[in-house]
Amino acid sequence: VLGMPTDTFYGLAADPFNLRAVDRVYEIKSRSRHKPLSLLIESVDQAEELAHLPEEFYALARKFWPGPLTIIAKAASRLPLKVTANTGHVALRVPNAAIPLAVIRSAGIPITATSANLSGASECTTAMAVREQLEDRISIIVDGGTSPREIASTIIDLTDDEQRWTIIREGAIPAQEISQFFAQG
Repeated sequence: VLGMPTDTFYGLAADPFNLRAVDRVYEIKSRSRHKPLSLLIESVDQAEELAHLPEEFYALARKFWPGPLTIIAKAASRLPLKVTANTGHVALRVPNAAIPLAVIRSAGIPITATSANLSGASECTTAMAVREQLEDRISIIVDGGTSPREIASTIIDLTDDEQRWTIIREGAIPAQEISQFFAQG
């Protein structure tokens, strides 16, 4: 498990197909196993391998990726249930940050995208803050300086066929901007 900067906060990167690594992410954070892990990806092509994507997904990705928008879709069967916390859904994001994209490309797989902090604690914007909060729970942290934002990604859920889309968490992209986007489309 690797601590690294993203375009929001520092995150914990692990191979989502390695169940020991996924377990380790939950242990490091003291996170409930009932909470799914988001994934960072490099492209919509990679998203197509991990989820069943509605048309709204493609429109949102064209407009807001790379960037701080996490999109929840129905997970493909190849994704481990531990990653989805048995929800059948997966949260995906293409970050606008060189380090996570380089890790994804060199590994050839998506990586986990949960924040590098203890569950319920404040998010970390520096490598030093990650080290102070997680102490010896994590052995490798890439120091990419201070995160460019102090606000999390916006999360939108596209899994409800009747409602089409629901904002789960307003973050770096205001809810009003998402609403206006759908009103125009």
